[in-house]
Amino acid sequence: MYVERIKSKQGGNTYKQVLIRESYREKSAGKTRVKHRTLLNITKYPKAMQDAIAAALKNPERVLENVEQQKTPMTLHEQRSVGAVWAVAKVAERLGIVKALGGGRQAQLALWQIVARVIEQGSRLSAVRLHETHALAEAVGLEQGFTEEDLYANLAWICEHQNRIEKRLFKIRHGEEKPSLFLYDVTSSYLEGDHNALAAWGYNRDKKKGKKQIVVGLLCDATGEPVAVEVFSGNTQDPQTVASQIRKTADRFDCSRVTFVGDRGMIKSGQREDLKAAGFHYITAITKPQIEKLLQDGAIQMELFDEKICEVYHDNRRLILRRNPVRAAELSASRQSKRAAVQTCCEERNLYLREHPKAQTEVAIKRVQEEISKLNVGAWLQVENDERALRLVVDQQALENAARLDGCYVLTSDLSAECMDAQTIHARYKDLAQVERGFRASKTGHLELRPIYVRTESSTRGHVFIVMLAYLIRRELERAWSGMNLTVEEGLDSLKTLCAMTVSFGKECNIQKIPTPRKQSQQLLASLEVQLPSVLPVRNLNVATKRKLQTKRK
Repeated sequence: MYVERIKSKQGGNTYKQVLIRESYREKSAGKTRVKHRTLLNITKYPKAMQDAIAAALKNPERVLENVEQQKTPMTLHEQRSVGAVWAVAKVAERLGIVKALGGGRQAQLALWQIVARVIEQGSRLSAVRLHETHALAEAVGLEQGFTEEDLYANLAWICEHQNRIEKRLFKIRHGEEKPSLFLYDVTSSYLEGDHNALAAWGYNRDKKKGKKQIVVGLLCDATGEPVAVEVFSGNTQDPQTVASQIRKTADRFDCSRVTFVGDRGMIKSGQREDLKAAGFHYITAITKPQIEKLLQDGAIQMELFDEKICEVYHDNRRLILRRNPVRAAELSASRQSKRAAVQTCCEERNLYLREHPKAQTEVAIKRVQEEISKLNVGAWLQVENDERALRLVVDQQALENAARLDGCYVLTSDLSAECMDAQTIHARYKDLAQVERGFRASKTGHLELRPIYVRTESSTRGHVFIVMLAYLIRRELERAWSGMNLTVEEGLDSLKTLCAMTVSFGKECNIQKIPTPRKQSQQLLASLEVQLPSVLPVRNLNVATKRKLQTKRK
């Protein structure tokens, strides 16, 4: 750090500025460049104080000795946390998120929401209150205060500009080398209320009965990096979401000769025609009833299902067959566990019937049948009455039929063998697990997509897009800290303890200085290639909430 005195002339007048500045190194396009930034404007400080600060920065040990000798009062005051927010903001900048958002107040508020989602998950109200404990305004360069109402309005801005932001981010991250393969999958997220504009009844993957939901489609490149996200109404079926992804890939991202990888039931005949019309290809899996139909028609045989991949051509389509022994063992164990649960229920009913002679057998049978229905084992397991003693009966043939396809799956693709061999097609389909991993981290894991505190369509779409951008940052943190035996959450918690300190010499000279981080924090920052400034630029913004917490909890 150093003190720089700047003179400038405007309109015949001479203006002087006295600034505390520092030099730092920044890597860009494989090159390291030395840059400078202003930390504090001390123009209005007395000249003697300016000279003292300049001398302190040149020779801090000597100045501290003078302070001690002259008994100059020096006090230290703890300020807000700076480690986590600064690291996350710099990672967002390196990933191109800051550039993709653009400039201006709305872009700064959007960056605030993204960093807040990584640091502390919650509502817009909690994102505002983050200003009280974290130096987020300094990290994102915010120049004007705001309230939670500004953040809600910012969600609409994010929704309106989502296409532009996704396109710019895609170009920043991929350049002219367009991906030739995309991974796509959908999930649903239930809602606590009925007032969300996109809420509807649909197939609930969260197993939450009586809850409306929204559907979220996530498009990723071959490495699992999200490139786009889209929100649909809760009653949208999976195949109905594919058409917009094809248009998005062809028009917005200007990609050609693309292969789409989708889960079973996602890419059906209509979607295959749409892909063919766009010059795209597909990799997907077929459903269990479709496998049964192929077996009945003699197109495939059970002997072809093995741990090694087998390839068959049928109706101008490639069929890639495999049996996963680990999955087969899991399904068998699950079936036995369910049978044991029903057996326990049956024994409990028998004990009750023995202890209560007037109890009705029909009621006991109904209770066991409810358990059978709940566990979905009625195809091969039934309950019978044998003189007020219930017993389970297993239909062995039905059980064998139910277990016949355990661990068996069939992939299909229109790619020729010259373009992609069977092993590679199988590996690319397995890459869909990376999209599922993104859903887990975004929905119920670290980033907490739900509960969804917004109601309008634009706010919902903006909220989901923020979570997607936050997931990009999380992936980068996870990669950087993978060798440190720390989770992302633990790493952030460690950096949150790094707070700025106000160093005061007398009443007028105050400097917000960042202390030297402890060893673990240094390692976390070094892994991210993030360098903290020595002095924190001060931004006295009016960031406040309009909604107050209740004084009494009921």
